[in-house]
Amino acid sequence: MSAGRAAVPFGGHAFAYAPGTLRPSGDPAAADRRVLEHYRLWKSHFVRPRGDDSCAVYAPDAAYPYVAEAQGYGMVISALMAGADPDARDVFDGILRYVLAHPSAGHPDLHAAQQDDAGRDVGGANSATDGDLDIAYGLLLADRQWGDGGDWGDGGDRGGGGYRARAIRRIDALRETDLPVAGGPIKLGDWSSGHFDEVSRTSDWMPGHFRAFRAATGDPRWGEALDTHLSLAGDLQRRYAPDTGLLPDFVVDTTSDPKPAPGRVLESEHDGDHHWNACRDPWRLGADAAVSGDARARAAAGRMGRWMRVAANGDPGRIRCGYRLDGAAYGEGAAGAFVAPFGAAAMVGGGGQEWLDALWEWMAASPPEPDRYYSASVQLQVMLLVSHNWWPP
Repeated sequence: MSAGRAAVPFGGHAFAYAPGTLRPSGDPAAADRRVLEHYRLWKSHFVRPRGDDSCAVYAPDAAYPYVAEAQGYGMVISALMAGADPDARDVFDGILRYVLAHPSAGHPDLHAAQQDDAGRDVGGANSATDGDLDIAYGLLLADRQWGDGGDWGDGGDRGGGGYRARAIRRIDALRETDLPVAGGPIKLGDWSSGHFDEVSRTSDWMPGHFRAFRAATGDPRWGEALDTHLSLAGDLQRRYAPDTGLLPDFVVDTTSDPKPAPGRVLESEHDGDHHWNACRDPWRLGADAAVSGDARARAAAGRMGRWMRVAANGDPGRIRCGYRLDGAAYGEGAAGAFVAPFGAAAMVGGGGQEWLDALWEWMAASPPEPDRYYSASVQLQVMLLVSHNWWPP
């Protein structure tokens, strides 16, 4: 397949961020080179062929080697790297083939969240919200980057369609299965029912994605979701983390009195702490503030970023992998998934230029490690954002 011409090539910095958004000091071209170096390592470590012209992002540190979150990251990253990587479209299309070969048991337009080494769906074959949010967003990026992409038919009576048609089908499926009809934050996946209907993961609160989905579909439900999640993030910060602004991994009682999980709800005793899910929140909020200029996103990201600059005494290497909402650290040493997102926050009022530069230098000096897919993938996407190579579809 021809790679095609990129409409928004990496390194072009064609999209202007909101006024007042910072960037690392120094030569932007040098920053781009660092991102490209990290991307090439990330791709060599984690993008693996799976047969039939498909490929998938390998996640050695996840519960299973192939997870929905990883495929979403891969689709977003490859779409943004077009123009620098001549094979970016082939990578994107290969991952899309893999995703379409593994539909969720709960909805055919969503992705089964986990596969083993043999490519078998495991763990119930249902969806994970964050993976499908990124897959849909990646499809919108691909439509902007390369055009329609041809007919991705699935042989069924639901039809196929190009990148945009596939994106809208997935967005509609997310609305149908994961957005509560009566309002409230997004659910964990198409399997959520009973007790889990009252649980939401804060790292699934992606305001930039909700904006893009509203624009692509014209569906007001995504505008309502945008307002719900930004308002709830600010409310949780004020009520439960007034000194730090930190958000918890999971929120419970979502339809009545949203609050941090009181202990283990889904994953661990740290479900109510700023742990390995919520570590992404400064990035998601900071990205939306940089792209949209929304004062709510800027305030929420800024609270976390300013606190962390003081808590770490301006040294990114002192950021721990886990915090109580009051700021007490319990985690081990610095990792990209915890450090890098504060770079996104620093861009938009979360600590200032010196703190942003320190975070950037830490990222630039911390290349992807082959056994740490999660940190490498989060950090690379933050580096794309901080170097002003992120853009909305």
